Amino acid sequence: MLRWLMGGGREPQGLSEKSSMQSLGEEQIQNPYTELLVLKGHHDIVRFLVQIDDCRFASAGDDGVVFLWNAQTGEKLFELHGHTHKITAIAAFPSSGACEEKNHLILTASADRTVIVWDCNSGREVQKVSCFHSTVKCLTVLQRLDVWLSGGSDLCVWNRKLDLLCKTSHITDAVSTEGSEGWDVLEVKRLADHQDNILSLVSVNDLTFVTGSHVGELIVWDALNWISQVCDCNTWDPSFHTVTQQEIKLSQNQHEVSIQHLTSDAECVFAAVGKGIYVYNLQMKRVIACQRTAHDSIVLHIARLPNRQLVSCSDDGSVRIWELREKQQLPAEPVPTGFLNMWGFGRANKQVSQTAKKMQESTTTYSLELIGDLIGHSSAVQMFLYFSELGLVTCSADHLIILWKDGERESRLRSLTLFQKLEQNDDLQLRF
Repeated sequence: MLRWLMGGGREPQGLSEKSSMQSLGEEQIQNPYTELLVLKGHHDIVRFLVQIDDCRFASAGDDGVVFLWNAQTGEKLFELHGHTHKITAIAAFPSSGACEEKNHLILTASADRTVIVWDCNSGREVQKVSCFHSTVKCLTVLQRLDVWLSGGSDLCVWNRKLDLLCKTSHITDAVSTEGSEGWDVLEVKRLADHQDNILSLVSVNDLTFVTGSHVGELIVWDALNWISQVCDCNTWDPSFHTVTQQEIKLSQNQHEVSIQHLTSDAECVFAAVGKGIYVYNLQMKRVIACQRTAHDSIVLHIARLPNRQLVSCSDDGSVRIWELREKQQLPAEPVPTGFLNMWGFGRANKQVSQTAKKMQESTTTYSLELIGDLIGHSSAVQMFLYFSELGLVTCSADHLIILWKDGERESRLRSLTLFQKLEQNDDLQLRF
């Protein structure tokens, strides 16, 4: 394990010449991640990261090995061997709220057509399921129901004891139940508004969810009535970007228009579209801010941070921090006619002030500002995890995992630890 110190996150020479994206100076005042830990262990592409608890996470990828790490120290806790092919999905399966004993499990699926349940506290294999006819492509845990789902050519529902509760074949639409009674998977409604494969889905709240497709369609759905509320297909409102340009037509290259990932808060949906990042306001029903060239290559993953910040990672090996900023543009107030109105008297003054107020509200614009550039990986960054004060974890095709740290916080912690050790050894002498 190596430790590197980054002095302000300088960009390598020539990076700003690759594209028209924003470039940062040598000093990145708002970027706290000025120190990093490089975690080595994988021998192939690291594609997946999953958070286990407040200070632990697991990594997996094409080498078929699962590693458990400490997010505070970067220590390798366990190395889990059991799969014979690459990992295709991973999910955390924590204990249910009713369970007194906290038992943290993780599920891993592989191209070897198996799913393994691991105990994160002991690093041991709990159980293996080998009854799949094809590779499991995704794993999802329904915490409230204390079950997990595996998806591939079949959709299967399992309980914590790995009993198969229900199995649905997507090919025949047949449903079969085994084991526990009362479980069934039924197709409620088929939503066929998308023209191509859906690549991303995000739940905004209990009433709304959003989907994004390979050809750049973004659809806002009503989760109660299952109807499409808004559909934006390859056209985004650029009124915030330029005055003369009336609309943005995304490139016909599918890699440039595909919506790779979505995240959301109560107000907006953040979409990774091609090389860019778009902020779609759900109430206004339009894009309010964007960076059309946020990275040199396809944006693979985005996530929200506190204080209206956003993190994105890309196929170009970069990780960037953005901030959504509101800009007020005050228009010139209309000059009222007449001598009395000029000085604020008369009936027309109230109407004029209301008009000016509406104009001022309508001219609020937003922008995505680049505030941090994390340079450390030499190949595509697949995804990342945010651990609040413990830092940010990234994984890449360069076989590395990087734990990004707040340099000032880490420096204070080291000084405090050194002070405590000196005090314990009675080596600290007060000088007057």
